[in-house]
Amino acid sequence: MSEELHNPKLDEHPGSNAEKDPDNWVSGHDPMTGAQASYLTTLCGEAKIDPPSADLNKADASKMIDELKQKLGH
Repeated sequence: MSEELHNPKLDEHPGSNAEKDPDNWVSGHDPMTGAQASYLTTLCGEAKIDPPSADLNKADASKMIDELKQKLGH
């Protein structure tokens, strides 16, 4: 009996912790997740800019998060 390693990126129903992992947010053109939107809103508040629209896709949201983290020194 072999034990397989759990990979949340391949899990069809990842738990809430997997959703909070930014590596799981860059998978394409689906709308951004709730955790992504929340984190992006927090970063926008710190940078004193308006948060983006809710229809941002996962890839664009991830890119914006990375840019804001760099700008803010996170």
